[in-house]
Amino acid sequence: GVSHVLTLVLQELSLLCKRDVNGVGVLYDLLRSHWLQALLKIYECLQHYLGKRPAPVTLQARALTREVVELLREAPQSGEIKELRRLLRAPHLKAALLSAHDTVAQKDFEPTLPPLPDNIPENEEAMRIVCLVKNNQPLGATIKRHEITGDITVARVIHGGLADRSGLLYAGDKLVEVNGVPVEGLEPEQVINIL
Repeated sequence: GVSHVLTLVLQELSLLCKRDVNGVGVLYDLLRSHWLQALLKIYECLQHYLGKRPAPVTLQARALTREVVELLREAPQSGEIKELRRLLRAPHLKAALLSAHDTVAQKDFEPTLPPLPDNIPENEEAMRIVCLVKNNQPLGATIKRHEITGDITVARVIHGGLADRSGLLYAGDKLVEVNGVPVEGLEPEQVINIL
């Protein structure tokens, strides 16, 4: 994907850097920057997700089933048609399966980011909102209290873990809020419990 193309471009630029071509060093540094790498990882993940995301054929499976049962009532009655009507009218299919399908099909289960807080300091260099969806896997990062400022920061990101694969967290990042809970004044152990 895009990361592979970027790797090839970086290899070419490294050769040009050795020959000291004007502006190549700046371009090389830009393309090697962590934020660009993270942005490309996010882009590739989103493209992969959009390509694989299943979409329901219908949002109203129960209503469609009732329609089919009515049409089958008017059709010439054979053993197969009677069996199909019996199956489609069965409570476990109507109430459980089709109802669950319709409920899931009508909802948007994508993660939503909270709104930006109003009280962001003007002198703040940069703030990122990071949304990592954990299943039963660990985050793949450790946190600590900064010795001087007392802030909760990412101590290290474990290679291959969720945080590393996302490309969104780096060692030294300050945590301001976790799952909607401000972490100022909390101990690292309390923050871990929130995670």
